[in-house]
Amino acid sequence: MKLYFSRNPNPRLAVAVARFLKTNVAFEFAAPMAPGQSERYLPLNPNLLLPILEHSGRTLWESDAIACWLSRHAGSNFWRTDDEEPDMIRWISWAKENFMKACDIVHWERGTKPRYGIGPCDDTMVAEGLTQFHKAAVILEGELSNRSWILGETISFADFRMATFLPFNDAARLPIEDYPAIRRWSDRLNQIEAWRDPFHGLDAPRLPPLPN
Repeated sequence: MKLYFSRNPNPRLAVAVARFLKTNVAFEFAAPMAPGQSERYLPLNPNLLLPILEHSGRTLWESDAIACWLSRHAGSNFWRTDDEEPDMIRWISWAKENFMKACDIVHWERGTKPRYGIGPCDDTMVAEGLTQFHKAAVILEGELSNRSWILGETISFADFRMATFLPFNDAARLPIEDYPAIRRWSDRLNQIEAWRDPFHGLDAPRLPPLPN
């Protein structure tokens, strides 16, 4: 079993899940869109995107699907299979259209574009992303104000998925400190080694530095 990854947000998420679940998997750093690499990776993922999980003679791509498979493979309820599963899926869906989406907009402008020389930061898009962030953060703050994790007192994949972009907040500079419950939740996540440093001991070249 092999997990192809990079240090970008969604591949990082998949690596964090695999290491949290202590999965017996080989990790391989990959760059499918690098010159000369597409021929190798197209059979694994026609989108040429990471992460990719190779197992049992087949491949699985998309972070959520990989997390589901890894959790089932480990016999874990990290990906809920009980009566909490619909609630978990609700929060995954909401995150991708609200909290995560807002984080992604800001991170793209302040992080990804300058790292890769894609173009100047668009302040209008940053402002739009921050507006969406505050709108979503108010809802998430209310949900986390009286419990440790999104589904209650036990961590689930919904927590990892919701927080996908928070490890990149040195670049995005989202105002997490304005929301004490979100800050506490983020701090709890960072106490988990698999989340805090999923690439520990792996051959994983760092992202290009942010320009000064």
